[in-house]
Amino acid sequence: MITVTDLTLGFGERVLFRDVNLKFTPGNCYGIIGANGAGKSTFLRILSGETEQDRGEVSVGSGQRVAVLRQDHFAFEEYLVLDTVIMGYSRLYAVQKEREAIYAKEDFSEEDGMKASELEADFADLGGWEAEAQAGRLLSGLGLDEEDHGKQMADLDESQKVRVLLAQALFGNPDILLLDEPTNGLDLESISWLEDFLIDFPNTVIVVSHDRHFLNAVCTQICDIDYGRITSYSGNYDFWYQMSQMLQRQARDQQKKNEDKARELREFIQRFASNASKSRQATSRKKVLEKLDLDNIRVTGRKFPYVGFKPDREIGNNVLRLEKTGFSFEGTRLLNDFSLVVNRGDKIAFVGMEHASKSALFDIITGVKKQDTGDYYWGQTTAFSYFPRENSSFFESKLSITDWLRQYSPDQDETYVRSFLGRMLFSGDEALKPVNVLSGGERVRCMLARMMLSGANVLVLDEPTNHLDLEAITALNEGLIAFPGVILFNSHDHEFINSIAGRVIEILPQNAEMRAADGRAASPGYIDRMMPFDDYLRDEAVKAQRAEAYHHAERLRI
Repeated sequence: MITVTDLTLGFGERVLFRDVNLKFTPGNCYGIIGANGAGKSTFLRILSGETEQDRGEVSVGSGQRVAVLRQDHFAFEEYLVLDTVIMGYSRLYAVQKEREAIYAKEDFSEEDGMKASELEADFADLGGWEAEAQAGRLLSGLGLDEEDHGKQMADLDESQKVRVLLAQALFGNPDILLLDEPTNGLDLESISWLEDFLIDFPNTVIVVSHDRHFLNAVCTQICDIDYGRITSYSGNYDFWYQMSQMLQRQARDQQKKNEDKARELREFIQRFASNASKSRQATSRKKVLEKLDLDNIRVTGRKFPYVGFKPDREIGNNVLRLEKTGFSFEGTRLLNDFSLVVNRGDKIAFVGMEHASKSALFDIITGVKKQDTGDYYWGQTTAFSYFPRENSSFFESKLSITDWLRQYSPDQDETYVRSFLGRMLFSGDEALKPVNVLSGGERVRCMLARMMLSGANVLVLDEPTNHLDLEAITALNEGLIAFPGVILFNSHDHEFINSIAGRVIEILPQNAEMRAADGRAASPGYIDRMMPFDDYLRDEAVKAQRAEAYHHAERLRI
């Protein structure tokens, strides 16, 4: 259990938290939410002891172990993967290494034997004999291949390191688990595994996440940071959202009542202040007006961008056709005889574990890369706009945000561009910042603004929710639902996929040629279903086809 008492923290004149009082108890998962910059990650660092508050106290139950998802992906480069996971339970790891060092001695003394006996007892009590097996299960559940468990951390790519550090935080059944954006870098399968793990986790979990489906699946409480206060609500994210909308309506209604009351009081005072018979009443009403605090009712500090895509022309019946498209990169087959017909009205989610294949497909149809075999054809009425996963090349100049966006605007008037940027939360001096210093979230908002100005009737988006806060994700989500054209997109956000897509395509491991070589019929290499994502996940035929494809790919790889 963690208890927070009168917590206050400020930076200069800005107060991040003021007199926060909370209690986090076992058996609950608490979701920490708030706008970008509200202090979500800072609050987790205070709970873990990494950041010191100005005033107040954070107390952890006696003897309880706190585990934290580390954000430095390169902190364990010289260690083996399994050792890095076990290091999440520092006491066990220290006993394990001391035990190994004693047994490695050439001149093993009687004193060493007694010490070894003590260490063996501690090792067993701490679960040392099951440690490697538990670490392996965590890594496999998070999508790390078994062959990678014995590697050095330096030999893994960054997405694999993220999974190892998450396994490290989960290892050893900690009493309190602090997770900052644990779903970042995970595919949908790994996120689903993590959801199941946390649902069954018996201790205290405190998590920051922008994934609405994840928050709904795992959270029993939501802690909302707004205007320096942290308010706790029972229930998951959807319950909090409904409750917050109701409270905001009540606050707005109360604000209007106060303003109407203040107007009546001012009119009375102005009318009768000089009237001797009414002066006492006017003075009384003036005192009431002075006590009426019109600035105290704050609805919310959250800011929602406006995201709306309006095509310049209606799309025709012929949208996009791919014929036996093939593509390899650095010796790896990413697409194999991939054929597809995109129809008018399609909103297609490309899902699954073959992330490089999905990005390659998007790069090919938008002309960024050239396919090895086959071809594709856009309809004459189509005009596409592309959001690539890697967008840093768009932001290498020192142009201001205004001048950068003006490059893509049909209207070159600065007032028009600035007003458009204001909708995307770049107002005042913010719109004059050079684009080469923008954060990840700011870059995404710029790229979305560029797409909105394009007038395209086909949108191609590769992981567009990365780096966005919940408010921006919600705005983008609603904008894409309302878009009347065709959407081809890839995302790890379950709610985002399920609410937008009416068609789901999963690219399978590209082993068709190997299947033919071992005498089996070649697979088309993908699953294509006209159904929402939740229905896709429940479909028994889909489950069987996925299981067979991934099992065969693993068997061939081994």
